[in-house]
Amino acid sequence: MTDPTFLGAGELTAGYAAGDLSPVDVTLAVLERAAAIDAVVNAFVLIDADGALDAAGESAARWAAGSPLGPLDGVPASVKDILLQRGHPTLRGSAAIEPTGPFAEDAPSVARLREAGCVLFGKTTTPEFGWKGVTDCPPHGATGNPYAPDRTAGGSSGGAAAAVAFGAGPMALGTDGGGSVRIPASFCGVFALKPTYGRVPLYPASAFGTLAHVGPMTRSAADAAALLDVIGRPDTRDWSHLGPPPAGYRAALEPPADTTPSHPLAGLRVAVSPTLSGPGDGPPVASAVAAAVRGAADLLAELGADVEEADPPLGPVDEVLAAFETLWFSGAARATGPIRGTARERMDPGLREICAEGARYSALDYLAAVDVRMALGREMGRFHERYDLLLCPTLPITAFGLGREVPEGSGLRRWTEWTPFTYPFNMTQQPAASLPFGTDEEGLPIGVQLVAARHEDASVLRIAHAMELAGTPRIPPPAPPTADGTGGPAGRIRTA
Repeated sequence: MTDPTFLGAGELTAGYAAGDLSPVDVTLAVLERAAAIDAVVNAFVLIDADGALDAAGESAARWAAGSPLGPLDGVPASVKDILLQRGHPTLRGSAAIEPTGPFAEDAPSVARLREAGCVLFGKTTTPEFGWKGVTDCPPHGATGNPYAPDRTAGGSSGGAAAAVAFGAGPMALGTDGGGSVRIPASFCGVFALKPTYGRVPLYPASAFGTLAHVGPMTRSAADAAALLDVIGRPDTRDWSHLGPPPAGYRAALEPPADTTPSHPLAGLRVAVSPTLSGPGDGPPVASAVAAAVRGAADLLAELGADVEEADPPLGPVDEVLAAFETLWFSGAARATGPIRGTARERMDPGLREICAEGARYSALDYLAAVDVRMALGREMGRFHERYDLLLCPTLPITAFGLGREVPEGSGLRRWTEWTPFTYPFNMTQQPAASLPFGTDEEGLPIGVQLVAARHEDASVLRIAHAMELAGTPRIPPPAPPTADGTGGPAGRIRTA
């Protein structure tokens, strides 16, 4: 039998239904893997073996009785430590949050997973309040990359991406306010979708406002679709949720009836933009990343899409970046406002800096940034009247050194300067996915980004799935370490 830790959700539940696999045995294997990788990359802040095995036993009984709760019953899943989970602390990567709770409520997405019978086995690492594009924080240290633990996993959902890449659960819940599921997905070689804003209910409301999304992190578009079918269900605690999905996302993976098996994307209009009109003052696009985007464009054309090079109307890079930072830094200041005295001194120094900057903005500054955002959304709406899909890099670079906010020697100031392709689509609320597409010359994963118009989440998933079936460049799974933290990539020392 294939190692169950690298089976997808659909393969696991097919095995449960046939009696070839047991949720208990799969959960035991995932727990062993989670403990082993934690010694190498520091992906978890909590592993709940007892609770997971209890849930797996209940799932096994349902499968044996022929009455599973749904297509994800018994599938292990992890939760980013930004989202509330009943019975466990949600510390958001901060030493300022009291760990004694009470923690009596699930976030909507976590509640939907529990209702679906998923086995919730651990909470994954995040930078403090999810504020940056790498994952390290004062209480828990830094999260390394599964392919090179001395490199970053990205962030802010770095623990989730590292866990999924290493086989510690086939799916994870992440959050994305400026690229936080797509950045680590690109660095770690997994699939991630930032859905249309409101598609996945969020509670409590994020201090970062409508920039903040909850998204699935998996090893395939099919698993992401299955997960979105579950977590996209309404929750009255989020007044801005979009209501029931118009149709099942798994069902939407099938090609339209008017296409052929060899050309499942016939009629699709694709704009390829290698730089989104240029990354401004950020790093240039690495040659391996540019080659991956060209390869993805060629694959789309082979599948029947009409592909042409065209840049989206994002406007001046410095203006969009300034607007995003106004919104993001103000949100950070709001999120940390109650933290005072010595507790504030223990915060991540970079977070303290952006909070101080955010606190200086006026209401008029904030509203001016909203104006930029609204204009950007309007222009992207017009762009998608002509193009069904935008293809671009997820990031201009591959993973860099651990414990840094920006690449060493880059001269950059903040994480937003090396993520020019992700945060614009938080501002526009569009669905955007990072699809693994090969590696660079050092064997580090590369992601390409697929972006569609608002509410076209199903299109992004269908296109990604078609590309996967056709054969995207393989990214081999990282060598899993043994339970004592040896046998895989070189280990690292956890820092506090």
